[in-house]
Amino acid sequence: MSYSQFPAASLRRFSLLAIMIGGLAACDPAATGPDADAPPEPGVMEATRNGPAGAAPGTCWGKTISPAVIETVKTQVQIKPAQVNSDGTVGKPPVYSTENRQEIVTPRRDNWFETPCPDVLTAEFVSSLQRALKVRGSYAGAATGVMDDATREAILRVQQQEGLDSGVLSLKTARSLGLVAVPRSTTD
Repeated sequence: MSYSQFPAASLRRFSLLAIMIGGLAACDPAATGPDADAPPEPGVMEATRNGPAGAAPGTCWGKTISPAVIETVKTQVQIKPAQVNSDGTVGKPPVYSTENRQEIVTPRRDNWFETPCPDVLTAEFVSSLQRALKVRGSYAGAATGVMDDATREAILRVQQQEGLDSGVLSLKTARSLGLVAVPRSTTD
């Protein structure tokens, strides 16, 4: 089939889609710079400006999203009222229509969690992470120092037990594994 056989509207939509995809690829900050070949750390955000409101400067954040819960509600709407005879009896019953309406039961929610910043995630740190996960039975591989899929899956398994559905290491998990110091309270 040649281009001349497609309707003009289809060609315009296809051209617009191609332009949009190209534009999105050009906007990806991870696609430029010296580390363009390295896969970005999924879920890890840059310091504060991409974190939640009120985040401390210099901190790094990950985010999971809880989707909105939407419910379909059916309601009966009267279209025509009943016709009542002069003696009070119903001549014709009322006419109703069923309408379906979508209602948001629980709104979409961003779940922010603090993460170790990328400069902390050195090969030595990741090796220690892998060893800590292995001791706890969540990781079966070698301590390579590479944040690979097997390591992320092990992190995900550990964090799911605490209610965090992410393969991005949270600061809370890093502390519980003994990889990051726990801040001490200064109350005497």
